[in-house]
Amino acid sequence: MTPTVAGDRRQWVISVLEEYEVPLLRFAARMLGDEDAAGDVVQHVFMRLCEQSPDRLRDRVAPWLFTVCRNRVVDVVRTQRRSVSLEPSEAPVSLSKEPDPAATAERRELYRQLNGLVDTLPPNQREAISLWSEGFTYRQIAEIVDRSEVNVRVIVHRAVKCLRENPVAQRLCDTTVRHN
Repeated sequence: MTPTVAGDRRQWVISVLEEYEVPLLRFAARMLGDEDAAGDVVQHVFMRLCEQSPDRLRDRVAPWLFTVCRNRVVDVVRTQRRSVSLEPSEAPVSLSKEPDPAATAERRELYRQLNGLVDTLPPNQREAISLWSEGFTYRQIAEIVDRSEVNVRVIVHRAVKCLRENPVAQRLCDTTVRHN
C-alpha cells in the first residue's frame, strides 16, 4: 500500500468515525443500558472498519456499521449471560460531543420521560425505533436487523402506535403543543 493510499484510507476511517461515532454510541447504549459497554462495542466496530476497504462498502457504510454494532451488542449480552431480550436501561442515554442539547430543566425532563417511554417498548420495537430515529430507512433497518422491510415497517408502526397511545406521551405532547 502506497503512503497516499494509506493516507486516503486513514482519512476515510476518520471521516466515518466523526459522522457515526455518536449515533452508534447512542444505539449501543440504548440496547445495552451501559455507556461504558457501549463505548467498547463502538470501539470494536471501528476496529473492524479499519479492516474494510472503502470500495467494498461504498454507499453501505451506515448499514454495515450498525449491523456490526448490533451483532457485537448481541455478543456482549450473551457473554454477560443476560437474555437476548436486551432489557431497557434505567438511566437515560445522553452521549454527545456537543454540550447538553437540553437548554432548560424542562427539556431535560422531557428527554428523560421520552427515553423512559421508549425503554418500555419490547426489544425489537426499541431497536427498530432507535435506528429509525437515527434516520435510517426501513430498508436499511431491515438489512441491519436481518428482517424483511415489511416486518420492520410493522414493528416501527406498532412502536409508534404504542407510544402515541401511552397516557404519559399524550400528556407530554399536549404540554409541548401548548408551550409552542
